[in-house]
Amino acid sequence: MIEHDVASLAAPTDLRPIRRALLSVTDKTGLVEFARVLASFGVDLVSTGGTARALREAGLRVRDISDLTGFPEMLDGRVKTLHPKVHGGILHIRDNAEHMASVAEHQIEPIDMVVVNLYAFENTANRPGVGFAEVIENIDIGGPSMVRSAAKNFADVAIVTSVADYSRLADEMAANSGGLSHATRWRLAKTAFAVTAAYDAGIATALESIETPSGKAIFSREQLPTTIRVNDVLLKSLRYGENPHQKAALYTDGSDKGVANAKQLQGKELSYNNIVDLDACWELVSEFDEPAVVIIKHTNPCGASTGATVAEAYRRALEADPVSAFGGVIGINREVDAEAAEEIAKLFVEAIVAPSFTREALERFGAKKNLRLLEISPADTPRVLKQVSGGMLVQDADRLRIREGELQIVSKRAPTAEELRALLFAWRVCKHVKSNAIVYARFSGGHGQTVGIGAGQMSRVDAARFGAMKAVLPLNGTVAASDAFFPFADGLEVVAQAGATAVIQPGGSVRDAEVIEAADRLGVAMAFTGVRHFRHG
Repeated sequence: MIEHDVASLAAPTDLRPIRRALLSVTDKTGLVEFARVLASFGVDLVSTGGTARALREAGLRVRDISDLTGFPEMLDGRVKTLHPKVHGGILHIRDNAEHMASVAEHQIEPIDMVVVNLYAFENTANRPGVGFAEVIENIDIGGPSMVRSAAKNFADVAIVTSVADYSRLADEMAANSGGLSHATRWRLAKTAFAVTAAYDAGIATALESIETPSGKAIFSREQLPTTIRVNDVLLKSLRYGENPHQKAALYTDGSDKGVANAKQLQGKELSYNNIVDLDACWELVSEFDEPAVVIIKHTNPCGASTGATVAEAYRRALEADPVSAFGGVIGINREVDAEAAEEIAKLFVEAIVAPSFTREALERFGAKKNLRLLEISPADTPRVLKQVSGGMLVQDADRLRIREGELQIVSKRAPTAEELRALLFAWRVCKHVKSNAIVYARFSGGHGQTVGIGAGQMSRVDAARFGAMKAVLPLNGTVAASDAFFPFADGLEVVAQAGATAVIQPGGSVRDAEVIEAADRLGVAMAFTGVRHFRHG
């Protein structure tokens, strides 16, 4: 039962009593409980289809919409609320004498509250294998029409589109003998118009990707959209943005997936920078099929490793750069167990993101009250959006993976089996390092490990030098990955002098021949990928 906590409610002004409510919802969460509250105030309940059935099964007295309209539901439910006695009952202005005379003449009963949520269109449209006819059938017509009618006439009608509002409305009605204030009706109307805007945008976006040659549905997501529609809703305000003088907030796409929708199990409130780093962390650690741990600082990895266990992967990632790891965030692609938690708890870190945590791990982390733990469900994000002044840049997400058989060995010496595995590991990490990027890595004990990372440098030679300078572990016998081609041989020479014996890079420079010649002179094995992985932001 919804409790009526009225003590904290201010006395609203310009009340409108709720005498008749029309309920027609797809999401029936909390429906029966809210309907019972309405009935307790003597509200006449009118409903449709499955909503009416759910209310009756709960023992509530409810009228069918056909009793109100005098017209049966028809066309498989397509036409049930599209009727003058519905929209006239919603739209007439109670203080307008002509309106009141008109509804009286046509025996239209006033509707003071509309409780509607819409068909889950995008869930249907995004379901693998869904047919074109089913997609079209799940476009709600009557629901949005009622929502817009009620929102337009908010001065007299309350439009309820969110389950989250049920309890709050019940409290206000209890405080005001079944009435709702003008301020509340206006708040509900603004929410309702946002709901219909997002709903229509979702339909337009989904249909834009569908072709129907010969009546057969073909769902294509190859084309970039002609219009960008961002329908994310406010999830929570943040203390500030990247810096304290910047306001910030987190918005959600409603998918319950990805970093934005991760479940925080403990710790302080997430900051803007925490969220950015966690996203970078999760993107990189998701590259690996085997257990992997990534430690991120300012969106760049300072250590990354795979291992037989999470604990082993963590120890190796930390070993790569223990100084930079202090105060970083950690991404883990497996459940975090007690052994891993015991190791990680020795270091000060801001946040950890993983698919799950064992009970024992949570107990160990529980002693670190400020440590943020996030449980995440993977999200498939096909597009990357970046705002620029005057517009938006959009591109496909960089999901390309290079396999061993796709490499072109261009040096006289081919990489050994161990070098080859290290090269592929380094290449996956390098993809997530800010350009210009050089990653030194090794493959030992059957697993990959970063050794030195040169990130975000203005020249590739500097990136090679910086990566070597950052190395704590020995560089002799490592491999190196470069996110873009070496424009001159000097970058390769720095890598070789640091101790790398094999290099992976895209190739494609006008001086490739010079670089290959330098590799052969230095005894370095070199593989071309034919793919560049710039990452600028």
